Amino acid sequence: MKNIGGKLIPITEDFDKAYLRWYLDPHPTNCVALPVCPEKNHLGFNNLAVFFTGCNLDCLFCQNIDHKYMLSNGEMKEGEFISIDELAKLANQRHVSCVCYFGGDPLPWSDFTLKASQKMNKRICWETNGLMNETIAKQMALVSLKSGGIIKIDWKAFTPSVYESLCGVNGEKAVDRLKNNIKLISSLDDRKEPPLLVVSTLVVPHYVDEVEVGNIARFLAQIDENIPYILLAFAPQHLMHDVPTTSKKQMQEVFNAATSSGLKRVFVENVWLLR
Repeated sequence: MKNIGGKLIPITEDFDKAYLRWYLDPHPTNCVALPVCPEKNHLGFNNLAVFFTGCNLDCLFCQNIDHKYMLSNGEMKEGEFISIDELAKLANQRHVSCVCYFGGDPLPWSDFTLKASQKMNKRICWETNGLMNETIAKQMALVSLKSGGIIKIDWKAFTPSVYESLCGVNGEKAVDRLKNNIKLISSLDDRKEPPLLVVSTLVVPHYVDEVEVGNIARFLAQIDENIPYILLAFAPQHLMHDVPTTSKKQMQEVFNAATSSGLKRVFVENVWLLR
């Protein structure tokens, strides 16, 4: 979308194409769900990582800020404008074992990703903020469930005012939507392994602490104590260069809060960032 005279106008009328960057990511991958990823030991194969431009949030701490600069005035500065069939052809190569949509966020391109996924004979995974409507959430879940993939939801904060301050959207509506979608996706998981749903949280100093993480973990534990919960270290990015990298001390505090909630599968990733 682009802003013309105060109105959001689609940058393209061809929804069978998308603005993106793709690359082959050798296993083991940098996947957020790495601790439970069924492909992590699939040596000799690759994940087709599909990085979309655009996002339905405007997070101050965005860790993938490149998505904002891929497209300007409808022209690609990096990446390409690619069709469903072209992406499906890339995915169906023999040395590709799974596909992961991320960005930015794949949600603004959900029509494209759902259509493309139907043409791929691979595991399909999403890394998303989870703020899709219920119909899209169910369609995504069924695609991943059938293909053996995972939906990885990044839950930014539990307190609506914190969520709103960090992400630029209505915090009450966002947190309610997250809770509903997590309940929905979890209810569809009759497979259990690999888990259909994985939830992650970026531990942002001064904002996302043991209170935020503990409340998210307790909510998840009430639904299913076996939902994997991934804690990620923050590094200064975008508009939050004045915030320090997550410390080992804080990560231990939030980890303790998460495990004391009743969740059985709590993991700490990108530990190399911890100071």
